[in-house]
Amino acid sequence: MMTSPWSPETGSLDLQTLGRLYRSGALTPSAVVDAVYDRIARRGDDHVWIYLAPRAQLLSEAAALEAAGPTDDPLWGIPYSVKDCNDVPGMPTTNALPEMAYVPETTGQAMQRLAESGALCLGKVNMDQFGVGLVGVRTPYGACSSVFHEDFISGGSSSGSGVSVAAGLCSFSVANDAAGSGRVPAAFNNIVGLKPTPGFISNSSVSGGGSLKSAETMTVFALTTADAVAVGRRMGGYDVSYEFSKPEANTVDLTISALPARFRFGVPGGSALRFFGDDEAAKLFAGAIARLEAMGGTRVEVDFTPFEETQKLLYGGPFIAERAIAMDAVVEKYRDVIHPVTLQILETSSDYSAKDVFAAMHRIAALKRDTRATWADIDVLVVPTTPTIYRKTEILADPIKLNAQLGIYTNFVNLMGLCGMAVPNGFRPDGLPQGVTFLAPSWQDAKVASYGAAFHKATGLTLGATGNPQPD
Repeated sequence: MMTSPWSPETGSLDLQTLGRLYRSGALTPSAVVDAVYDRIARRGDDHVWIYLAPRAQLLSEAAALEAAGPTDDPLWGIPYSVKDCNDVPGMPTTNALPEMAYVPETTGQAMQRLAESGALCLGKVNMDQFGVGLVGVRTPYGACSSVFHEDFISGGSSSGSGVSVAAGLCSFSVANDAAGSGRVPAAFNNIVGLKPTPGFISNSSVSGGGSLKSAETMTVFALTTADAVAVGRRMGGYDVSYEFSKPEANTVDLTISALPARFRFGVPGGSALRFFGDDEAAKLFAGAIARLEAMGGTRVEVDFTPFEETQKLLYGGPFIAERAIAMDAVVEKYRDVIHPVTLQILETSSDYSAKDVFAAMHRIAALKRDTRATWADIDVLVVPTTPTIYRKTEILADPIKLNAQLGIYTNFVNLMGLCGMAVPNGFRPDGLPQGVTFLAPSWQDAKVASYGAAFHKATGLTLGATGNPQPD
């Protein structure tokens, strides 16, 4: 069967397509670098990039790869972006606060493994300052928009990561997730987000090791689940240098498998399934349930109370105090230039005592215990990635409340040690996308990837905003 030649303007950047063309000699990393830099230039000032490496530098790196010859690594010659709280040697790290920018000389295990794979880092992308937020507007670099409508938020805090992938500017993006930052931008931009078990990918590449070390994890945005898994597999593994890395990381098998002919999937029961008046989002999730039933699934309404209570503790409880360990000195030094909403949130850390912290830890242990019967009864839990989507103006008018509403299906995940795969679910009549997330207990990353991959394939949706079909 004849296939159309790869177009520099619109050709897909998914790993399967690029790998096939590289192996056949029909395309080179240098040609892809030129194409993506031209695409970036055509988009203009979209507030995606905080730092973009010079084109000449990337062309030189691509030429070096070509001179050495291709390898079997699926990331060889693949262009990617990096959320600007992760260190890349020679590129400035700002955490979306330019006054505290620095240029690292080294990085941690995960980013080093990407460099060794032959992947090509284009630069650093925008984010909610210090990773605080699910909205993408708390940044001095300008707010990204959903690739489907400039008035609507891209999601955050990994805003530039989501847009750079969905717009066809890179194949994948490295990001982070404490409250949902590796999932919300996937939903709002029609791409996938791999949120691994905390401890699978070491945070030693994150600026300062991260500001919510006990809960956050590095994540991957990509066009397909298979792509996200390929990147996660390369980045993951036990890192003896990082105190929150876990030896179990070396035992994780990320192989995507076919789903069983019959399976049981949980959904929030009763009044826990909330969309804050967004009937179109509710219809899309009902469609997701119907799709899973057609795939052989049996819906099980679960008691969502333990998950709901846990999610409220992330920002409405003493866990915000953990950020103070890393952020107090920064707040003291840069108070006058920190985003006002970010500052307001960080300053609540002093509201809690050591007793509050231990009480919350004990409560989460009890809530995790209370979910064991649920997990024993289902194969996977399925939730809307977000209950709705908001305009930028709405977020600016009510930043704390609406951000909290966006996190009702995301905030509990890391506190409970779960793994997740966020995938596209479809489009509303107004052209805006929504997503769903598959969740499972720790170290069942291959399971959520398998469900995510099968569901995404069943939707038949194209990739991001590129219009390109999913690869076979």
